[in-house]
Parts: sequence; C-alpha cells; structure tokens
Amino acid sequence: MKRRTYVTLSILGLIAGSIGLYSEALVAPALAGHELMGREIAKGKALYDENCAACHGANLEGQKNWQTRDENGVAPAPPHDETGHTWHHDNQLLFDYTKLGGKLLLESRGIADFKSGMPGFQDVLSDEDIWDTLGYIRSTWPKRVQEVQDARNPPHE
Repeated sequence: MKRRTYVTLSILGLIAGSIGLYSEALVAPALAGHELMGREIAKGKALYDENCAACHGANLEGQKNWQTRDENGVAPAPPHDETGHTWHHDNQLLFDYTKLGGKLLLESRGIADFKSGMPGFQDVLSDEDIWDTLGYIRSTWPKRVQEVQDARNPPHE
C-alpha cells in the first residue's frame, strides 16, 4: 500500500511539474497564514491606484464588456469588485497572475497561445507590494464574498 501511494504521488508530482505548477523560480510561495489578511490596506490602495486603476477602474469596476474578447482575442480588464471573478480564485493564483501576467503564467502551466492584456508586475512591484494590493482589493468585498474566497485557499496552520 505504501509503495503504491508513493508511486502514485511520484507520478502526480511529475505531471504537475511538467505543466509548470511548481515553477518556483517564477513565483513566490504564499506567506504563512492567510496571505491577504493583516496587509497594509492604505499602501495597497495607493499601489492599486498607481498600477491597476487605469485598466481595472478607480472603483474596481473593470472595463466595459469585460467578458467579451476583442478582435485580437484579448478580454478587457475585469472588475475586481464583487461583480467580477477575482474572488473566484485562490490567493496564490491571484498573486502569480499579478506577478507574471496572464500570458507568462499560463505558459508556465503548459497553456500556449493564451492572449491576455494583463502585464506582469514582477519588475514593478515587490512580492509584498503585490500582496498588499491584493489585500486592498479583498478589503473592498462584502464579508460573504470574502468568506467564499477564503474557502478557495488551502488551510494554513
């Protein structure tokens, strides 16, 4: 039984590694505890205003027709308020998408030719800045939305 479990886990590890799920050189691991709690919200808002609001809106409202791709196959910037899908994703995916940008993140996971308007901020924002920005975004969601998004994250000790 132990050998079978070990072999199964080894195979799963190889598959996951081959599609880039463990691209440790590309992304920083999630912080201990809940990554978006206890963040510097005022700093995150300032960073959002400076780096994100031009596309995602000053009020996190996103661009018009954000669910419809343009003639080049790129979707407009989605809202980050409760009407969008940001809260549908776990913290690590939100971090990785922000740090790497849509195209590079999906390429690192084995999905080629993905068209994304989301640039990577790895050369603009520190990891802490990204977490603070995401913490600010989370802070604007209603409590019920925060709770749903919290459940999308693996439990922390």
